[in-house]
Amino acid sequence: MPIEQHHPALERVVSPQQEVEELASGFGNDMGPAEGPLWWHEGGYLVFSDIGNNRRMKWAPEAGVSVVQESTNGANGLTRDRQGRLVACEGNARRVTRIEPDGSVTVMANDYHGRRLNRPNDVVVKSDGSIYFTDPGLGRIESELDFCGAYRVSPDRDSIHLLLRDFVLPKGLCFSPDESILYINDSRRRHIRAFDVEPTGLLALATDRVFCAMTGERPGNPDGMKVDREGHVYCTGPGGIWILDSTGNHLGTILTRETTTNMAWGDDDWSTMYFTTRHTLGRVRLRIPGIPVPRGAF
Repeated sequence: MPIEQHHPALERVVSPQQEVEELASGFGNDMGPAEGPLWWHEGGYLVFSDIGNNRRMKWAPEAGVSVVQESTNGANGLTRDRQGRLVACEGNARRVTRIEPDGSVTVMANDYHGRRLNRPNDVVVKSDGSIYFTDPGLGRIESELDFCGAYRVSPDRDSIHLLLRDFVLPKGLCFSPDESILYINDSRRRHIRAFDVEPTGLLALATDRVFCAMTGERPGNPDGMKVDREGHVYCTGPGGIWILDSTGNHLGTILTRETTTNMAWGDDDWSTMYFTTRHTLGRVRLRIPGIPVPRGAF
């Protein structure tokens, strides 16, 4: 699986000759793909969602793949909060949850003004502890909300704010390294939007702009998204994973054999990008580290 170069600046990020490895396969089905990879630094392993089989998986360098949890309510996007607790978008249960150190589950968000959420898709936690997540539609199932939105949950869980409601199919989201910009993609419109973040944590709507239009004939749409420490944006798209500079220029594409769904930084130096496709798990080494995920006490 080669790396396609579109701009000389790509070589600062990754060598076009860098190997792209497939680590495991056999995940997902017609009910949903592999998704939500997340590096667990304390244990040196990766966890990810197998949505179609309703389970959470683990990949470890020596042991390979194993099942961590059955019956995850169709969990999709995963992250950790500032205390290292697992935060998950449970699509089938239409909620965002947090797993406490004792294994109990805390519901972080499941409704907006008394109406159930659609199907939370992906999630990121800001350094102040607030949770941002996307909520695309339910498909053929009738929704209690007449829009697809992006939300912010306050650090104390006291309030949930609707940030935006004009998406067609919002999925991946991530902050710039200094958290001054929030990127959110729209899978159906095939573009990434960028918003300046106000001191309150809300978005400066007047700054709404298309950061990158991700068009092309190859299969794949904007879905999972991450940034590195220098502000490059990585987003699934036509052909694999697009690498963009901080102004939205397309530097190159990590080509994958099938539609890529999400990615995560990992390894001790946070310089390996692990990624999921519909049915596989893979990785590629990069030259610029990603943003570390917080550790926890368990």
